[in-house]
Amino acid sequence: MTPLTRERFGLLSIFFPMWNEEQYLHRAVGAAQEICERLVVEGEVEDYEIIVVDDASTDATGRLADELAAADPHVRVVHHAVNRKLGGSIKSGFEAAKGDLVLYTDADLPFEMIELVRAVRVLRTYEADIVSAYRLDRTGEGPRRAVYSWVYNGLIRAMFGTRLRDINFAFKLCRRRVLDHVHLASEGSFIDAELVIRAQRSGFEIVQIGVDYFPRTRGVSTLSSFGVIRTMLREMRDLREQLRSVTPVVHR
Repeated sequence: MTPLTRERFGLLSIFFPMWNEEQYLHRAVGAAQEICERLVVEGEVEDYEIIVVDDASTDATGRLADELAAADPHVRVVHHAVNRKLGGSIKSGFEAAKGDLVLYTDADLPFEMIELVRAVRVLRTYEADIVSAYRLDRTGEGPRRAVYSWVYNGLIRAMFGTRLRDINFAFKLCRRRVLDHVHLASEGSFIDAELVIRAQRSGFEIVQIGVDYFPRTRGVSTLSSFGVIRTMLREMRDLREQLRSVTPVVHR
């Protein structure tokens, strides 16, 4: 019997959108470096890059990121001259990433980075195009955020026919072919859902994995503010109109 050839990926890109994340920067990049080195040693990927998207931070985030990039050729920094919010930062990260696989996540590391090893294996084994994680226990985010998330996920399922449990969680591992085909428009926090919805409508395969959740302990999250919610609802309405022209792509 001839052994099956295991799929091996070339370059892995991990990017972090950051706005005033000087308290988390070194921890996030360090955790990414550690797990990327493991993936290289285990033969899952050939090389890696870590990208910090500095969204016009007013603290030391940009300077500290530049120092990390100067010390390690695996690290790159994208600077925004003006603040572009989460959506703009994620679009910049996807545009800058050169990898065959691209992971987007938050600087506060809402999951243990070791989960990326499992995600890469799941993506390969099940021939998926996106691995999207969901939080196994959401009590750490507080009751108000939990209610917002429950309502939001239900609304997305009803409007777009998705079956993801935690569509806005910052853990999306994507193959390059998804990013080459799916073009994102959202500037706000709806961009997580837009990525999944456009990919699903285009015929790409999405699988979910559950992960332990570690809530933010420093800084302030703005994802439940009224302005953010209003922008998400507007972008949700716009996407419904745009999806009428989206047809499945043959990619396998």
